Amino acid sequence: MSGEVELHYKQSELGLIPVEWTVKPISDCMRLINGRAFKPSEWASSGVPIIRIQNLNNPFAEFNYYPFDDIEDRHRIKPGDLVFAWSGTLGSSFGARSWAGPEGVLNQHIFKVIPDAKVISPEYALIVFKRIEEDIAKKAHGFKTSFVHIKKADLDSTLLPLPCHHEQKAIALALKDIEALISSLDQLIAKKRDIQQATMQQLLTGQRRLPGFSGEWEVKRLGDLVSRMANGCVYTPDEKNGVPITRIETISDGTINWNRIGHAKPSPEIESYKIQHGDILYSHINSIDHIGKVARYSDCKPLYHGMNLILLRPNSNIDSDFLFFLLSSETIRRTARTLAKQAVSQASINTKELRALELTIPDVGEQIAVASTLSDMDAELAALESRRDKARQLKQGMMQELLSGRIRLA
Repeated sequence: MSGEVELHYKQSELGLIPVEWTVKPISDCMRLINGRAFKPSEWASSGVPIIRIQNLNNPFAEFNYYPFDDIEDRHRIKPGDLVFAWSGTLGSSFGARSWAGPEGVLNQHIFKVIPDAKVISPEYALIVFKRIEEDIAKKAHGFKTSFVHIKKADLDSTLLPLPCHHEQKAIALALKDIEALISSLDQLIAKKRDIQQATMQQLLTGQRRLPGFSGEWEVKRLGDLVSRMANGCVYTPDEKNGVPITRIETISDGTINWNRIGHAKPSPEIESYKIQHGDILYSHINSIDHIGKVARYSDCKPLYHGMNLILLRPNSNIDSDFLFFLLSSETIRRTARTLAKQAVSQASINTKELRALELTIPDVGEQIAVASTLSDMDAELAALESRRDKARQLKQGMMQELLSGRIRLA
């Protein structure tokens, strides 16, 4: 095996690469031209669209315009041009993309990338920039920040693996296919999520009834629908030998995130705070955007109830899954935000206000049917998201293998 590697690969600044490949810095492969600096006083309601960072992910959003004719060609941009936002938020504005909007003038904080056609194709240039973007994201994650920037000198000196043009195009085509799959899954997920939200609104308000149900709905207070409504326990942290316990951030994404739990020192007192199947955790003290978020516990792993989340234990008058969907609906979330008392950096709802929260509900049979329908939609969405996430992982693996030459397409 070692002889085969030595025969077909060579050592380079980037490690082993195919013998036919070269390594060059970005400065030898393409030009990076920063956008033009505009003063707000130069913005107008008509003229040439100013392409700013916020336009990159939504190329047909509202633009500011530059009304004069003194724009240099180097700052002009047209559909298909490669751009790199060198300052911005990871996963949002920062990074490379092919411009898909109208012709315009590029604002500062964005490089217009002009590949040298003799050395690198535009399609391959976009791929290597995406790889650079991922490397920057990994380093930034270590510093727990989402806003990053990179200097032009650092980009210019970044080394790139360069196969021949034919292989560059083959690599770009292979990755384009899987990107198309990911894009189609993203669109399908967004469509399914919109349908789910509309269905939730209709089923949870009685605007739409499932077959076989026609009885009147009743108004009940939340306090009459739970056998337990209480804050969690005060505990002594013990990361090494402790039991898993919830923290305020544990449900920040609307689910129980096991990567955001704490660990508490075991004690006889803490046992009474063990969470049971069907229990619902409610965010009652947080920033206003997180107020009213809920997560249901349906795991087999033990978990204990910590401070700053309210635990709701549904009684026999309501189905646990139905209550979860009802509390997580936008209508009830909006009511919770209205009830919350706001301070400088956070808002809160006390248990008295929660107990008095009025909910309109059908009989238990219809509750179960509605919850089952919505759970099926949840499962379908989860399956699509899992498929999309696997496709993203496959793309990352393919990129690693293709840009190192460990997999050859030509």
